[in-house]
Amino acid sequence: MAAEPPGAGTSGGEVPAPALGAHIRAQREAAGISLRELARRLDVTPSLLSQVERGLAQPSVATLWAVVSELGLSLDAMFADGGAAGGEPVRRPIVQRAGERTAIDLEGGVRWERLTPSATSIDPDVVFAFVSYVPGEDAGTAHPVARHRGTEYGYLISGRLAVEVGDESFELGPGDSIVFASETPHRFRAVGDEPTSAVWWNLDR
Repeated sequence: MAAEPPGAGTSGGEVPAPALGAHIRAQREAAGISLRELARRLDVTPSLLSQVERGLAQPSVATLWAVVSELGLSLDAMFADGGAAGGEPVRRPIVQRAGERTAIDLEGGVRWERLTPSATSIDPDVVFAFVSYVPGEDAGTAHPVARHRGTEYGYLISGRLAVEVGDESFELGPGDSIVFASETPHRFRAVGDEPTSAVWWNLDR
């Protein structure tokens, strides 16, 4: 977010996402951008970006949003699980079973589990996710400030979540919800001793 692994006991098992780093590398190369140039645009070191692409390091939430914004992707594309071969029409499932969620683990003990049943969802501009946070992470290093296009809607299920949005700070408890423009600098972290979980909906437009 020795602590219980992020999201443990919440979904009955998760399906690992395709290698996130390899997917970032493939999208970067498809865009014709060098690793060093993308690192410059993201304001991270080439060494860090190389480690992320090789699966040796996890990006922060802020870095992942910066990657998808710079490459013109949707965040949901990072969960890409393929479609029908040969350009055949994709039949989109409408139910996501609890034990079959695709998950992405990020820096700072954050885990996103996709709640839509396919990356080829009805609305590619929407990210619908179960998010868990491990307590005890330093907000300044493990959770750098994020800023990206769109609107965020969050509903806290368990634990307590410290939220910074612009120059305002809040502490959310179970049942609390929040909505704000994603272009406002923001970050989150679990507070207290218990893991925190929330349902998050990002409208990426």
